[in-house]
Parts: sequence; structure tokens; C-alpha cells
Amino acid sequence: MRQVENGASKTNKYKPMHIKKILLISLISVCLSGCAELMQVVNTMDLDIPLTESEVASGLKEALRVGTDSAAHHLALKDGYFGDEMVKILLPPEADIIVKNASKIPGGQKLIDDVILGINRAAEDAASEAGPIFFKAIKEMTISDAMNILKGSNDAATTYFKSKTYQKLFDLYSPKIKSSINKDLIAGYSAGDTWSTMTSNYNKVASSFVGQMANLKTVDVELEGYLTQKALDGLFLKLADEEQKIRTDPVARVSDILKRVFK
Repeated sequence: MRQVENGASKTNKYKPMHIKKILLISLISVCLSGCAELMQVVNTMDLDIPLTESEVASGLKEALRVGTDSAAHHLALKDGYFGDEMVKILLPPEADIIVKNASKIPGGQKLIDDVILGINRAAEDAASEAGPIFFKAIKEMTISDAMNILKGSNDAATTYFKSKTYQKLFDLYSPKIKSSINKDLIAGYSAGDTWSTMTSNYNKVASSFVGQMANLKTVDVELEGYLTQKALDGLFLKLADEEQKIRTDPVARVSDILKRVFK
């Protein structure tokens, strides 16, 4: 009888402790479960909260910094222009007849090839300095500008940069292109000299009675300006590619804000 009482007493002695442990474990489980659910709610709420215009502008600027840097860096590499058929700078179409017949002149084809290579190398050199011009335009971008880009056409950012940077980029590229076409290639002749000689001689023929009868057109192109324009066309073409990636490729969205903006 004493043993039974002792056993009962022992059981009663530990029962409250067991209950406390069970209650504590249950309470922790409820808390952890509640916290997890709470985090899910918070995350859902965060995704549903509309971004402010300031946040959108900040995210878009970040993306444009990456995009412009990528475009300029690509073209600044060796063969960035020369090795890419989409942006490779060639002589004006008006000079096609001269280019096609260059091989008939001793050393003529090599001269043409050297001219084209030199022009593209000059453009690659200029592209390496384009970044700060783009970054300045991004820094000056207003919230209104950013919202217009976001809601605009697929090339709205590229159009914005053209309006803000074209003349500055032209001023950057032009002297480098000029230096290239004025650089001696062979026997004291530069690409510019060669171009002038070729076009001058051709224009004499085209302007003659025989040339007019053959319906030949004179070549009247300012080489430096034309080549600078073509170099910038290539730069903005690459920039448009980067903009398209931001708008359509989730991988190109470099921040959580952009992922929400373009979701």
C-alpha cells in the first residue's frame, strides 16, 4: 500500500513538469508557425505596395547606367566596331563605284582596307570615353523623364539619350575620326587625302560630257562628318539593344525594383 502511494506520489510529482514542457513546446510551435505566416503576409504586402515615382526613377537610372556602360564597353573593345557587321563603319555608298574598282589600281584595295580599319579603330577609341557623357545625362534625368521612359515606346530611353548626348558624343568622336583619316597610310597620303583624290578624279569624269551621258553622279560627301555620324549610329544601335534587354529579359533587370517595375 505504501508502495502504491509512493508511486502515485512520484507520478503526481513529475506530471506538472511534463505539462509545462508540452505547453512550452506547443507555444513555440505556434509562434514559429505564426512568424512564418507573418513573413509570408509581409512579403506579399511588399510586392503589392506600389512603387513611388522616386523609387521607379532610381531603379531605372541604375539599369540605364548598366546598359550604357555595356554598350560603350562593347564597342570600345578591339574589333568592337570593325568586327561587328551591324556597326562596322564603311565608306559612303556614293563611293561604292570607287571601292569596287580599287582592285584595278596597284595597291588600291589595300589602301581602301587600311582606310576602313583606321576609321573603325578611331571609333573604338572614342567609344572608350563615351561613358561619362551618358552618366551625366542619367544624373540629370528627372523623375518625369524616367516615368516618360518607363511608359514610352520600346526605344524611349535611346531616344532620350540621343536628345541629351548626341552633340557631345559627336564632338567626342569627330576629332578622333578626323585624326584617323588624316593619319599617313602610305607614301605620305592619308585616308582623307586618298578620299579627296579619288572623289576629285571620279567627279571630273562624272561631270564630263561622257559621264553625264552615262548618268554618273558626283560624290559630294564630307567624309569626317559622315563617318562620325555612322559611328554614333552604331553606338545608339547597341544602346537600343541594351534597352530592349531591360524591357524584355528578366535577367537584365539588375535590381528588385526593376523586377517589380517590369513584372
